[in-house]
Amino acid sequence: MPSRQKSPGKLRPLQLAAVIFLTVSGGPYGLESLFSYVGNHGALLLLLLTPLLWDVPTILTVLELNSLMPVTGGYYQWVKRALGIRWAFFEGWWTWLYTFCDLAIYPVLFVTYASFFIPEIAAYKIPVCLLIIWSSALLNIIGIVPVGKTSVALSILVLVPFFFVFGLAFFHPGAPVPTPSIKGIGYSPLSLGLYTVMWNFIGWDNATTYAGEVARPIRSYVVSVCLAFLITITIYLLAALAVNRTGIDPASIDIDKGGFPVLGSFIGGRWLGILVAAGGMASALGLYSAVLLSVSRVPQVMADDQLLPARLCARHPRFQTPYISIIASSVVVSILVFFTFADLVLMDIILYGAGLSLEFLALLILRSREPNLNRPFKIPLPIGGLILLFLLPLGIYTIALSGAVWSAKKIGLPLFLSLGMLFSAALVWRLIRWLKPHLANTHTGLHGER
Repeated sequence: MPSRQKSPGKLRPLQLAAVIFLTVSGGPYGLESLFSYVGNHGALLLLLLTPLLWDVPTILTVLELNSLMPVTGGYYQWVKRALGIRWAFFEGWWTWLYTFCDLAIYPVLFVTYASFFIPEIAAYKIPVCLLIIWSSALLNIIGIVPVGKTSVALSILVLVPFFFVFGLAFFHPGAPVPTPSIKGIGYSPLSLGLYTVMWNFIGWDNATTYAGEVARPIRSYVVSVCLAFLITITIYLLAALAVNRTGIDPASIDIDKGGFPVLGSFIGGRWLGILVAAGGMASALGLYSAVLLSVSRVPQVMADDQLLPARLCARHPRFQTPYISIIASSVVVSILVFFTFADLVLMDIILYGAGLSLEFLALLILRSREPNLNRPFKIPLPIGGLILLFLLPLGIYTIALSGAVWSAKKIGLPLFLSLGMLFSAALVWRLIRWLKPHLANTHTGLHGER
């Protein structure tokens, strides 16, 4: 019998790293608003500090929980084992909603970058967005391996233009790199800058929902997540250094004014601007397919627990993918593309932070209640140390959220809409319990490939 490492239809570490990179990052595209919020100096500082406070605790949590339960459904299954089916539903529901907001961002970004060299395409934003949504749905229905192979190719297309940007910026006779600083930046711009950086670093847990479709999942995730994190933080810092090195006005590269293609044109001319814009389009396509891959697996496991209609877990007769879930997700995203980039980022982070808090709590409970369970990857901290570790991302989240509330006159609608989405979980749960009173607060067992 062939080993699992050689089983067909499973993601390999390089493919997984590419999918994770595109799920979390997709290159610096989308960071542009950060420079207009906090300036060149503040952008560099936030890109240095935020990953340490926001991402490192999240990544460590994901790796430990995934080593404990490397199963399809990922974070939903972790919360279910630790907190029971009610909070698992909240986790799945919130993450499902936030991922819809996240998905809607990428077709909008695609149109933004495409309009750099085809300005007329902006007038056809919605049709182009719908084309991206439904062609990506088709790719995901075909299967996970085609998504993985496509992710590798798109990752290369994303990174290559910035090699030219970094190289030319280094030799650009512009201003020297300044000292990172947030001096003189107001609280609201700082919080919006935090939101932008946080959004560009989210999705590590999303990549675990298809762990059952990854060859040797525990080892593969540790290697692939570390590789994806190093690539992501390196390319973000290099992008910030390039902006600083050239001395370009931060307002001129705002996402609404052309984004990084403007920086490319400033450094190398029109040809580089077009190349960077093409990379932005590849980034948007790759991000969309990778994130859709993760979210389409969550309704499947929720439907298995009778929390969503059973039809959602139906498998395609040929490709064995959750095609109804993929189609349902695509329908919702087709509606959300009518929101702006800034609105979707705000909604995305508010919902993501709520789900992430449950994952932190799940790790603490499982460490306390079942300390002797085999954990191939374990954070080398006791319970008290874990609590202190988790205060870091929760503190960043609180600062960003309070700043958003402070400036609610500008972003009131997406703020209140996202809060409404949070509370909708409780309403839907009550409806489920009324329709299915037999549902108990059960816990899942540990299973999956080691």
